[in-house]
Amino acid sequence: MAGCLDRIAQMLSGDENATGAGQPWHLLRYEHTSTLRSVMLDRGWSGSYINKHLAALRRVLQEAWRLDLIGAEDYQRVCDVQPVKATRLPAGQQIDAETLSGALYACDMDDSPAGARDAAVLAVLYSTGCRRSEVASLRLVDYDESERSLRVLGKGNKERLVYLTEAAQQRLDRWMSVRGQGPGALFCPINKAGRPRYVGKTQSGRSLSAMTGQAIADLLVKRLTQAGQRRHTPHDFRRTFIGELLDAGVDLAITQSLVGHASPVTTARYDRRPQRRSREAVDKLRLPEV
Repeated sequence: MAGCLDRIAQMLSGDENATGAGQPWHLLRYEHTSTLRSVMLDRGWSGSYINKHLAALRRVLQEAWRLDLIGAEDYQRVCDVQPVKATRLPAGQQIDAETLSGALYACDMDDSPAGARDAAVLAVLYSTGCRRSEVASLRLVDYDESERSLRVLGKGNKERLVYLTEAAQQRLDRWMSVRGQGPGALFCPINKAGRPRYVGKTQSGRSLSAMTGQAIADLLVKRLTQAGQRRHTPHDFRRTFIGELLDAGVDLAITQSLVGHASPVTTARYDRRPQRRSREAVDKLRLPEV
């Protein structure tokens, strides 16, 4: 949202270095917001991208109204800009078995602690459909070995339980034998000496440091490159997880709960069955022989 406001401020001021901080947003009127919408359309931005910027603008204008910086009538008018109607095919790619197998093999060929950690991360991504930030924030206390479950803190500060396949748990247990039972992050950075990285100076106050979401993405790229596979993002694991569950006939509500979506509509966008049925329908056509 901050980035959206920065870009809007640059369009309004003509200054490429302008930021959204400190702008007199309360002075905007309908002619300004409607012109902004037209400018974004002229730039060829997608409908969802434009609507994201309009949502950021409405939000900051709402704060201006709450602070009595803008009257109710002016607030209603300035926000009365219609969203852009547009649909796009889902972004991202599915991860097939060969790709995942190659990445796991690359991890197995690495006998360092990083190899065991990366294999466990990939297994958790594939088995749970978690976001990369959610995997990075997992802690030891979130893992219930007896239930094969992980307690995940997702968007909106909402907790949910996700579950590991038996094969994924084996990968995680192998990493646990390297990591140990010390407190802190479930997945931690590995220093140059091949040891887990800690935070805190005293022995009693030390805990394992947490990885970042970007580090999760980087290790995925590294292992796929080693395996000679094309690049994927951690979110591709999430797409694959949802698609595989829906293909297997798992209830949409259960799938929504497992991935932590606020709306079943969001989960349904990952359903690949309509595309498959469309392809099967086209396959029934026959070109005339020449």
